[in-house]
Amino acid sequence: MLKEELSESYGIIGLGRFGTALAKKLAEAGREVIVVDRNESKVKELRSYTDFAYVADELTKEVLEEIGIQNCDTVVVCIGEKIDTSILVTLNVVNLGVRRVIAKAISKDQGEVLEKIGAEVVYPERDMALRLAKKMLVSSVMDSISLDNDVEISEVMVPAKMVGKSVEEIRLRQRFGLNIIAVEHGGNTETQIEPDYVFDRGDVLVVIGKSESVSKFEGIILA
Repeated sequence: MLKEELSESYGIIGLGRFGTALAKKLAEAGREVIVVDRNESKVKELRSYTDFAYVADELTKEVLEEIGIQNCDTVVVCIGEKIDTSILVTLNVVNLGVRRVIAKAISKDQGEVLEKIGAEVVYPERDMALRLAKKMLVSSVMDSISLDNDVEISEVMVPAKMVGKSVEEIRLRQRFGLNIIAVEHGGNTETQIEPDYVFDRGDVLVVIGKSESVSKFEGIILA
C-alpha cells in the first residue's frame, strides 16, 4: 500500500490504452503511481513500472481505501466506456478526499455528471481528433493542447509574413489576446522573449490564450 509520506503520487484506475499509457509515462518520470484494474494481465504488465499494481474485482470505496487511493495527490479514473461504473468510482474517489480527481469521459452528458460530483473531465478521443483536424487544416500548426476554461496552447510555424518582424510589431497580445510563452529557434527554446526579438525563417512560436483567439490568429496565418 502506498505510504502517506510519499509526495507527488498518482492513482490510475482502469488500464485501457489511455490509462496504461498514462501510468507508464508518470512512472517513467519518476512519480509514485498506484494502478488498479480488474484484468490481471493488464496489472501484471504495469508491475515492471510500479510496485503498487492491484487487481480489484470491485471498485468500492472500501476496496479503494484499502489499496491506498486516498493517499494519492491526483487520481485519474480511466473508465470512460462503462458510464455507470465511471460515475460511481469517481464518486468513491471524491468521497475519499483525494485532492484532485480527473475522470475520462466519452460523451458530453457523462462529462457533465462527472463535473457535478467534483471531477475534472478529459475527453481523450475528442481532443485527439480536434488536434489532428487542426494539423490537417492548418499546415502551420504543429501541435495544440486544450486546457481548462477554454484556454489553449498552440505551437505554430512562423509564417513568411512574420519573418523579419519583431514581437512588438506583430502585437499578438493587442490584436489577438495571446501571450508568447516560447520561441524555438535554431534547435533552442527561448522563454525570455524580448519585444525587439525578430522572427526568423524556421522559428516555431508557442502561444497561449483563449481557443477562439488562437483560432483567429491561425486564420490570419492562412490568409
